Amino acid sequence: MTEENNSTTTESNQEQPVRIYSKKAILGFSIVFAPIFGGVLLRQNLIDNNKKKEANIVLLASVAFTVLTIVIVNNMDRPMSLVTNLLNIGGGVVLSEYFFKKYFPDDNYEYKKIWKALLISIGITIPFLLAIIYDR
Repeated sequence: MTEENNSTTTESNQEQPVRIYSKKAILGFSIVFAPIFGGVLLRQNLIDNNKKKEANIVLLASVAFTVLTIVIVNNMDRPMSLVTNLLNIGGGVVLSEYFFKKYFPDDNYEYKKIWKALLISIGITIPFLLAIIYDR
């Protein structure tokens, strides 16, 4: 009887859809905050699906997008938020349309709520915004 219960439990665990952050959440976090934020969400999706190697590649790509954005914007004569937004959109599109679709091609997932990730992202961003405001 114990084997039957274990078998039933294993089957029900396999039938439950994997919970991940949605493609829209990854794109949104990349645009509003920076590609590294969307990359962290996508990395968590991959970690939750036992794809650690792929997760590290995604994180590295999102860090590269973010660093590239910072370098480009800081080397402009007049930094413009439009350029930052366009680069964030580009990074988000690569994360959500290339990496997300590559690793999560089918649509049988339940999506995680973004509130915890949103609060963490805001908490990380506020000190940087305050530093920019009070530095001027």
